[in-house]
Amino acid sequence: MFGERLKSIRLHSGITQKEAANLFGITERAYQNYEINKSKPNVSLLISIAEYFDVSIDYLVGRTNNPNSHKS
Repeated sequence: MFGERLKSIRLHSGITQKEAANLFGITERAYQNYEINKSKPNVSLLISIAEYFDVSIDYLVGRTNNPNSHKS
């Protein structure tokens, strides 16, 4: 779930995996592993991803289908 949502929001934003990796200060391979669900980011990186793409953490991890559930 996480990887598919991460890939979807990245593509929607029009950035490459390399650009995303650079934004988050990680290797391109580490980022790719997140998108294929081979590994998961730590909490601080998860927060950074959610903030950058302006989606909720709950959306990223599959607890809701509403990417804007963090907005009041």
